[in-house]
Amino acid sequence: MKLSNLLSFLHTIAPDHLQEDYDNAGLITGHRDMEISGVLVCLDAIEEVIDEAIALNCNVVVAHHPIVFRGLKRFNGANYVERTIIKAIRHDIAIFAIHTNLDNVYQNGVNAMISKKIGLTSTEILSPLTDIKHNDMPVGAGMIGYLPEPMKTDQFLHHLKTQMDLKVIKHTAICKEDIQKVAVCGGSGSFLLKQAKISNADIFVTSDFKYHEYFDADRTIIIADIGHFESEKYTIDLLYDLIMNNFSTFATHYTKIVTNPIKYFY
Repeated sequence: MKLSNLLSFLHTIAPDHLQEDYDNAGLITGHRDMEISGVLVCLDAIEEVIDEAIALNCNVVVAHHPIVFRGLKRFNGANYVERTIIKAIRHDIAIFAIHTNLDNVYQNGVNAMISKKIGLTSTEILSPLTDIKHNDMPVGAGMIGYLPEPMKTDQFLHHLKTQMDLKVIKHTAICKEDIQKVAVCGGSGSFLLKQAKISNADIFVTSDFKYHEYFDADRTIIIADIGHFESEKYTIDLLYDLIMNNFSTFATHYTKIVTNPIKYFY
């Protein structure tokens, strides 16, 4: 099986043109005509993941986050990005990133996975892109949906912590007694707070809010910041299942490396 076949399939799920302008999704190392010996799925294609791929005889790494966001001027191993790229090229390993294009799709996307984990129904794109659709469905940032029944806020936060396997939730003032309408955005979602408020969501589940941005909740919505890695880690399950269920000519592996750079001291 050639890599091009896998890439074509993944682009049917999340077409490359749906990525944001700042993004660098796509094939970062490797060539489309290489034969696949095995695939390793991860969130972050860092050096330890490349080592894991080598040990598993995988010559393709499918990641959510691009290891390269900006142009590299030197390749001398001065930082983790350069070391990763050097090692991948040296061992003929392809790195493919499926990032904001996977964020922006409705079906089989990052936010659909979060919504599924916390049990939302009647989901819609939170901030649709105008006049752009994929498979006759709107595309865009974030998602909004409903819990089957309202939950007390503290009950919902416990539910969220359990379903997303969280160590901690940072949140704003509990200004809602009950939670039913929930907005979500995997990764950095502060840019969608205004839209979450306009949509009358009770709570916005996302990550990477800065200190002063929390004040913008203004007691009209609860912000639940669950962490960047934590909000997107089930994207690995999503990609693993998609590849496993559609290809049988090579082995697909789920990374065992926890790439979250943030640690917690209790």
